[in-house]
Parts: sequence; structure tokens; C-alpha cells
Amino acid sequence: MSNSMFIGTWWALVPPVLAIVLAFITKEVYSSLLIGIIVGVLFYTGFVPWDAFNALFDIMKENMNLNILIFDIMLGMIIVLMQKSGGSAAYGSWAGKKIKSKKSALLATSGLGMLIFVDDYFNCLTVGSVMRPVTDRYKVSRAKLAYIIDATAAPICIIAPISSWAAAVNSYVPEDAGITGFQLFLRTIPYNLYALLTIVMVLYITCRGFDFGQMKIHERNAAKGDLFTSGAEEFDNVAEEKISSNGKVYDLVLPIAVLIVSAVGAMIYTGMLGGATNLIDAFAGCDAETSLIFATFITVLFMMVLYLPRKVVSFKEFMNSLVEGFKLMIPAVMVLILAWTLKGVGDALCLGDFVSGVVGNNASASVLVPVIMFAVGLFLGFSTGTSWGTFAILIPIVVSLFGGQNLEMMIISVSAVLAGAVCGDHVSPISDTTIMSSAGAQSNHINHVSTQMQYAMVVAGVCAVGYVIAGICKNWIITLALSLIILIAVLEFIRVYSAKQDA
Repeated sequence: MSNSMFIGTWWALVPPVLAIVLAFITKEVYSSLLIGIIVGVLFYTGFVPWDAFNALFDIMKENMNLNILIFDIMLGMIIVLMQKSGGSAAYGSWAGKKIKSKKSALLATSGLGMLIFVDDYFNCLTVGSVMRPVTDRYKVSRAKLAYIIDATAAPICIIAPISSWAAAVNSYVPEDAGITGFQLFLRTIPYNLYALLTIVMVLYITCRGFDFGQMKIHERNAAKGDLFTSGAEEFDNVAEEKISSNGKVYDLVLPIAVLIVSAVGAMIYTGMLGGATNLIDAFAGCDAETSLIFATFITVLFMMVLYLPRKVVSFKEFMNSLVEGFKLMIPAVMVLILAWTLKGVGDALCLGDFVSGVVGNNASASVLVPVIMFAVGLFLGFSTGTSWGTFAILIPIVVSLFGGQNLEMMIISVSAVLAGAVCGDHVSPISDTTIMSSAGAQSNHINHVSTQMQYAMVVAGVCAVGYVIAGICKNWIITLALSLIILIAVLEFIRVYSAKQDA
């Protein structure tokens, strides 16, 4: 099999490129990844069907990361248990008593979205149902609520080291990349411009109290009592989601705190076991996967002690939640397994060697690589409606492009992929998080997509400039500072111009 004429040649590019093209055409990531994998193993074995069949499962087994799968499944269990406990509903009740203005309602909604950073699905499923009665009271349009939910889901998860997203990104990084997956994820955070700037934009327009584009129309209508503008009839017969009324705010906050503390503690401990003498070295050399599994296991046990004696949930409900949590993560597990296999096929075909040999050091030094990867990630994420599938296809290609050389440019380019994928997912009408944000806010889906797209494109434009700056200076402080200045300047210009139009 190792003598196949396709190994180490330009044919090694065909499987990932085919997956990308099919994802654009079909707007479906599972079949696209699977077809890319099948074509890859056929190339690898010289089109010998039985050998290809064996190679497929050998590569799948060799590249599957059981630790990440266990973490995702355990995290799904925690998410479902938090929902069952009613802690998020208690937060909404508490917030309703404290909130005295529209601005406070929007900030409380954003705060809850940022608090639930462990998974975007949990965020979308929770924030809308909890905060909708509060935002309705202060005449926040449903489109605006959907935007706040969506803007504090994936953009928060992609910069949270203790999340399902961090685990996924960690798993896509080859062992010979010159940096561990967890180290790479941490280094991408300050360069993840779309996530950081989106959060800044949400807070800025909330604190400054202005909107623009179609969102402005929705907010004006909401001020007159029409929260929907259009599509209200869709929700006439929608039953309110049943959430436990026995929970307290700490039923939500304490498990998250335990998850964070135990994960950080385990990372420091495993780093020290590896010979680290200070905190920075401990985090750099920690066993992130084992630490995350330990943290989720401890959190599940803590939730059992916290919930069962108080009868927040029954023992039967608690155990059923573990199964429901497993089911919740099945789509994520499917994408991960297919993504790992496609990466393994690329390794078997010596994709990295071929790309490195062709592009050499000149392409690695190009200042345009980050902005190009941002654009590719954006369009692929938009077309497929999934960030994870985009990560799976593009991250191994970016790592191969730099071949362990020019580490800083590799970090910037991977950050650009992450940012572009999240942006594309954010504005895609077929994205699961976009759909769930519409459902959670009970907003007409087209209203949500059209209003959010205008806001997201402002941030995307600033990001494009920011990644050119990053490619030139290769310094996250300068890149982030200039990007923030540009974003604030653009938003302030829009605010002033919009005010003049109203005058």
C-alpha cells in the first residue's frame, strides 16, 4: 500500500479539497467528509477495494482520540443536568427582580450567555427561554434577543479553554506540529478577532444604546409594542418549555465553578508531574485531555451531591440525564470521528510533506495567509453551517502549510481559520446555532438571519483588516489594539450617521 503512486503527490490534496467543494455544493458536512475519506483511502491503496476497506478502519482507529470523545460525552451530561436542575430558570427569576431598564435586561442576557461558555448548544437552549420574559417586559425585539443569544454562544465557546470547542480544536492538531493542541488553542485566543470583537460590539451597542440597519427597524417596532415585526403567527401555539422551578441560581453557578477550578487544578497538577517548576510551564506541559475528563467527572459527582439530597431532580431523572447527555453530543462525536479520519488519510498520503515541499518558506512568510484563511473559513462555515466541520478540513492544511516552521504565523493562521469558521457559522441561515438562537428567542428565523448578518459583516470587515495587520506585525497586542480602535471608530461613525439620518 505504501507504494501507491498517489502518495506524496498533488493527489494528496484531492480528499480535503473534494470535501471542501462538496460541502459548498451540498451544504452538508457529514457526507462531504465521508466521501473525501473514501477517495483518500482508495488513493492510498491504489484502488484495491479490500485494502481500502481495511485501511479506512485502521486509519480511523489510529487517529481517534477516545479522551476527547469521553470529555464531550461527559460535558453533554453536565449540560442536560444543568437544564434539569432549573438553575438557569432561577437566574432568570433573580434577574427579573434586579433589572430596572432595557439596558440592564440586555446586559443580563449577555452575562448569562457568557456564563454558559462550556457549549454553544447549552447556551442557545437556555438563554432564550430564561431571559425572554425579562426582555419582553422592556420591549426588546425578538430579533435583538436572538442576536444577543447567538453572539454569546459560539464566539464565547471558541475562546474558552474549558469547552467542547477547545477539545475539538485540540484534537485536530498533529503531533508533529511543533506545539501541543492545547498550547495552540491558548495561543490563538488573543488572535481570534471575530470572537473578541463580536463580544465588544455586543457590549458597545448595548451601553451606547443604538442599533442600525434592519435591527433598528425591529427595535423601533418593539418600542411600539410589536416585538416580532413579522412572523409572530409562528409562535401562537408554541408551548413554553418546562423547566424545573426547584432550582437556585447556585445550581447553575456552582457546577460551572467546580468545572473550572477542577480543570485548572488538574492541568497544573499534571504539568507539575511532567517536571514544570512554575505555573506557565505547568500549563504549557499539562495533560489537557486527562485534566478535562477529570474535571467533568468531578463535576458530575458534585452535581449528584448538590441536586439529589435537595430533590432538585430525582435519582431516576439524574440517571436518565446521563443518557440524554450522551445523545446530545452524538452530532459532535460524528463530526470529530470523520474529521480525525480525514486528517489521518492526509497523513497517510503524506499531504504535509507535499505541501511543505511545494510552498516552502516563502508562502509561510506571506502576510496574506491569515486573511486568506479567514475568508476561506468564513465561506466554508457559511456554506456548510458548521464551524467544527470547517475546523476539521482547514486546520490540518494550515499546520501542514507551515510544517513546524514559523510557529507564530501558524498560530495566527489557525486563529484566522477559527475566526472565519465562527463568523461563517454565525451568519449562515442553515447553521444549527443560528436556528436554535431563533427558536430560543422565538424570533422569525429570516428576521434573525437578516438582522444578524448586517452586524456580523461589520465585525468581519474589521477582522479582515486585523489579519492583514497580524500578518505584518506578528504581535497580538498591536493586532488586537488596532482592531479594537478600528471597530469602535466604525461603530461610532455608524451611530453618528444613523442619528443624522433620523434628525
